[in-house]
Amino acid sequence: MQSCESCNHCDSCEKRKARGDEEKKLLTARINRIVGQLNGVKRMIDEDRYCDDVLTQLAAVDKATRSLAALVFEEHMHTCLVEHVQRGELEIVDEVVELFKKFQ
Repeated sequence: MQSCESCNHCDSCEKRKARGDEEKKLLTARINRIVGQLNGVKRMIDEDRYCDDVLTQLAAVDKATRSLAALVFEEHMHTCLVEHVQRGELEIVDEVVELFKKFQ
């Protein structure tokens, strides 16, 4: 794989992660639930629902989103990170540190 000046990583400047059908199905189902929750919040706003109720639903959306992120992050650690380290590409550690900072 040749590095380029843009990303210093790959030929196409695009990182990709192959996911199996089961993983895609699981992630898509979680995303669809989150979208449904957000649509519910929008409906609550449209219906002038009480702030406490809206905030409770937003907290549920936040928890669901964080749970999805944790699942993707865990998979990243077990696959992408391991593969890069095995190839001696230790700069991946910096990437993971930056990702971790986003979720604190």
